[in-house]
Amino acid sequence: MMADHGELCDGQDATYCMNGGTCYKITAMDTLTCVCEESYKGSRCEQFQLFSSSDGAGQAGLMAALIIVGLLLLAMLAVVVYYIRKKLKAKQQSQQHTQQPYWKVQSRA
Repeated sequence: MMADHGELCDGQDATYCMNGGTCYKITAMDTLTCVCEESYKGSRCEQFQLFSSSDGAGQAGLMAALIIVGLLLLAMLAVVVYYIRKKLKAKQQSQQHTQQPYWKVQSRA
């Protein structure tokens, strides 16, 4: 680990990293760097990082997609039923008009 991060900081430099991070001094660049604990990130381990451990995240997305597709299919079915009923009603009205035309005059014979 020392080859990757340099030498451990000593003295006052050891407090450079926050939240339990380990301070290393890179002598070639004359700079300090930190190796953070698991829950922290940032150049000085100053940012708390929340982890999401949701096992069913993929399943929840799939379920939401299936529900949306189901609702779209129901909406399409409702539109189809509406137009079929409308055409049947128009057909019934046209049949009623052909059976008893109200505008024809009866013959005098």
